[in-house]
Amino acid sequence: MTIFKKAAFVLLTVCVVSCSPTEKEMKPTNSYANDTHSYAKPNEAVAKHLLLDVEVDFEKEIIKGTATYTIESTNASEIVFDAKNLKIHQTLVDGKEVSFTLGADNPILGQSLTIPITKAAKTVAIRYETTDKTEALQFLNPQQTADKEHPFLLTQGQAILTRTWIPIQDSPQLRLTYVANVKVPKELMAIMSAENPKEKSDNGKYVFNMKQPISPYLIALAVGDLVYKEISPRTGVYAEKSMIDKVHYEFADMEKMVNAAENLYGKYAWDQFDVVVLPPSFPFGGMENPRLTFATPTVIAGDRSLTSLIAHELAHSWSGNLVTNATWNDFWLNEGFTVYFEMRIMEALYGKEYANMLASIGRQDLAEEIENFHDQPEATHLKLNLEGENPDDGMNSIAYDKGYLFLRTLEETVGRDKMDSFLKEYFNKHAFSTMTTEKFITYLNAELLEKNKVQFNVNDWVYKAGIPSNAAKIVSDKFQKVEEAITNWKEGSLNATDLCKKDWNIQQKIHFIRNIPKEISIEKFTALDNACQFSSATNSYIAMVWFEQAINHDYHANNVDMQIENFLMTVGRRWYVSTLYKAFKRNDQLEEAIRIYTKARPNYHSVTVNTIDDMLGYSN
Repeated sequence: MTIFKKAAFVLLTVCVVSCSPTEKEMKPTNSYANDTHSYAKPNEAVAKHLLLDVEVDFEKEIIKGTATYTIESTNASEIVFDAKNLKIHQTLVDGKEVSFTLGADNPILGQSLTIPITKAAKTVAIRYETTDKTEALQFLNPQQTADKEHPFLLTQGQAILTRTWIPIQDSPQLRLTYVANVKVPKELMAIMSAENPKEKSDNGKYVFNMKQPISPYLIALAVGDLVYKEISPRTGVYAEKSMIDKVHYEFADMEKMVNAAENLYGKYAWDQFDVVVLPPSFPFGGMENPRLTFATPTVIAGDRSLTSLIAHELAHSWSGNLVTNATWNDFWLNEGFTVYFEMRIMEALYGKEYANMLASIGRQDLAEEIENFHDQPEATHLKLNLEGENPDDGMNSIAYDKGYLFLRTLEETVGRDKMDSFLKEYFNKHAFSTMTTEKFITYLNAELLEKNKVQFNVNDWVYKAGIPSNAAKIVSDKFQKVEEAITNWKEGSLNATDLCKKDWNIQQKIHFIRNIPKEISIEKFTALDNACQFSSATNSYIAMVWFEQAINHDYHANNVDMQIENFLMTVGRRWYVSTLYKAFKRNDQLEEAIRIYTKARPNYHSVTVNTIDDMLGYSN
């Protein structure tokens, strides 16, 4: 046993007693929903607190250690955990070794890990290590980082990937607190979705405490050569040294965002709101890990034009982290509410017109997504049935933008004041709990619609395909001016040079590019690029939408082919890269897509790889 392990063992013993929930907090056992994406049987035996004692081995690219749970049961004889692509070495109940059973391996769910317990059992410990198939982890070599000096590790647990780096009851309804002891190389810093250090330790040992109960998918870890810079006493940013000043500038409005959010729907419940900007392979725009949002470097535009993403992840501190979807079939309860809240934060800070531009782009995304699902109309329901499928398949514009449109339509029906009062009470009353669609509808009917004698077609929105006819109309005056310019440019009364001189913000430019007519000539398209220099855009969002149009229009001038390839080689954000690979496929350029993807694939996180593999029919 190393010195670290001895110290950790002492801390483990202390924390199982003093850091776990009290007996009062542990009882009574809840009535949990059936979650087809977890093997756990929480109505029989459930974990309520985790003590994680692990070491990160960059040489072997694994995490190894022990997960010790404080449990409660209803006279159960066993407790069941989720595990996928893990090596389970030993299990103990109240400190005594017991046998364990691993179930059949399911390609999506992994395996059940069943451990016998007694009626009086209080703790279960699992000694394990990850493998090279662990999907949540991405180990990066120095060349894949900004500073290119040290390796990096990031985790991504949503939706059901936490079970690939921690054996756990991996259902979003199973909230737990945690303490973690993490050992990393001393030149690196470890940070988690918990109370975090602001400086590196001298010996690479870190202790984390998450006092509020969170869902398993929100347990997150990042390890790298990171530094911290404060924005306000409760907000700040982590990044690699070469990025920290840019990140600090970009996210300077974080405290203002927290204040705006609190003014809308009540006190921020997580004490600290920090953001870490990760290497470009991170598969999402952001991930709302409590106290520590993970963010993509693609939002560092230099002009704060893409920071609605931070407002979105902050909004998750209420919708998602505070009140959480009970199962992944109820995912819209996380994302639809969060987009609505995001738009309200952006409106409070930057005005209604700005928020409407963002919402209009989302409305376009929704129309495109519904068209994509024309052969699967059930996939456009808000309440999903994902049994037998990867829940990641439900993480699309339906949950986000149809969910938002439902809530915006509801707001316009009942009035904003009533809507705000309802949502504030909803978050307050259900804080630190989980919600099913059916439970929410019951609450909505009782506390908003019936109370105010309002008729609303809730079931049409939630359980039927497409968009109901009463959907709110989102109008942006600035976008209408863009559309007028498109018409004038198309008809020849406005040339490309004058068009590019217009004082448009980023959202207007994106709206313009996305709506370039399909039938526009290649000469006109080339003149536009020559005037606006879109092929060399440094704003990643503009680059993505322009590159998609370049592929759609079979455009190859201005070195755009090399720019597209470089973009796909250096950006790992799934939305961005999948948009371009999809464009290649749609335009009968599958061979080119596979050529680039074969080179870029090692740079992507497994979340992105799984999506693109399936899209392109790629086999390694």
